[in-house]
Amino acid sequence: MKAAKLASAAVCCALVAAFAATGCATSEPQGSSSSGESTAASSPVASSAVAEAPSLSASAASNSEENAMLAITANGTTMTATLEDNSSAGAFAEMLREGPVMVSAHDYGNFEKVGPLPQSLPTNDEQITTQPGDVILYQGNQITIYYDQNTWSFTRLAHIDGATREGLLSMLGDGDVEITFALA
Repeated sequence: MKAAKLASAAVCCALVAAFAATGCATSEPQGSSSSGESTAASSPVASSAVAEAPSLSASAASNSEENAMLAITANGTTMTATLEDNSSAGAFAEMLREGPVMVSAHDYGNFEKVGPLPQSLPTNDEQITTQPGDVILYQGNQITIYYDQNTWSFTRLAHIDGATREGLLSMLGDGDVEITFALA
C-alpha cells in the first residue's frame, strides 16, 4: 500500500514538473507578450523549456488539453475552438506546438470542408451527429470543419465556439479554402 502511494506521488510530481517546464502554469499564453508580440521565436528560454520538457503519454496529454483553445483562420477571419478531451485532440495539440498547420480544404457533400493533415493522428471514433462548428478527424489523416449535420463514426477534435452555419459559410466561402489551425 505504501509503495503504491509513493508511486502515485512520484507520477503527480513528474506531471507538475512537466507542466511547469512547458509554461502551462503561467497565466500568460506561450508565444505572446503583454504587448501582443510573439515571443516564441525570439525567446531562448521558451524554446529550451519546451525542448527539455519530458514527454507525456497520449492520455496524460489529452487530460492537459481539457481547456486548450485553437485559433482557426480562413479568408482573413479567425474563430476560436475548444479542444475535446481525447488522445486525438492531444496529439493534434502536440502537432500544433511545432507551429501552425495550413490545410487546403474543399467542400464535400454541402455540409463540410475537408483537407489532409501533414501526418496521421490516433482516432477515437464514435457514432456522432455533427453540428455546425465541429472540427472532426476523419480516417486519422483528414480534418474537417462541419457547417451542417452529418451522422457517422468520427473523432471529434474540437468545437468552434458560437458557430452557426451562416457564420461558417461566410468564413469558409464557396469552393476551396486555405484553413490555418494554431494553438490560441
